[in-house]
Amino acid sequence: MGCSVEGVVAALRSAAEVVTAHRDELVELDRVIGDADHGENLKRGFTALVSKLDLSEPPATPSAALKLAATTLISTVGGAAGPLYGTALLRAATSVGDAAELDAAGVAAALRAALDGVVARGKAEPGDKTMVDALTPAVAAAEAAAASGSTVAEVLSAAADAADEGAASTVPLVARKGRASYLGERSANHLDPGSRSTALLLRSFAESAGGGDR
Repeated sequence: MGCSVEGVVAALRSAAEVVTAHRDELVELDRVIGDADHGENLKRGFTALVSKLDLSEPPATPSAALKLAATTLISTVGGAAGPLYGTALLRAATSVGDAAELDAAGVAAALRAALDGVVARGKAEPGDKTMVDALTPAVAAAEAAAASGSTVAEVLSAAADAADEGAASTVPLVARKGRASYLGERSANHLDPGSRSTALLLRSFAESAGGGDR
């Protein structure tokens, strides 16, 4: 069973709920090594996305839903998160093309495209203490799961598990990119907020898919 446009929209709505629930946590993480706005920025962006989904015609394809999410986040999320998540979603939408439904391989390919977009936009690599530290292992896990014949839900669950580990791995790192890099050694021993939000989003996607794809 693949993921239809209705499944993508449901996943985006789930993401909005998760971002809202973890808004304070993300703000606090960002307060320590950033501008203390990551949680609020993401909440604003996903709240705007839900409003657009409620008020506009339903997206016709998974790609259209991802493009709507991308343009909404780019236009409403401040800081680095808007352009990075927006680029990730735009690249994913391009990868999906005009497919009416995503299979496991398509989901893994979309995640790969999203990672490539984030790297191209942010110029970060693993070890820089950014969302790339969560997204890189997540993509590798998704591709491995898809290659082994896993379902969409299983691919996303594998990605979420790897993202959790990747986010945790940022704690001892010294930031080399973004606002946190200004702190130098003082950025160590703190969880990167971008990697945490990436892990949260992937977990919400996995749980959303798990409702109908086990």
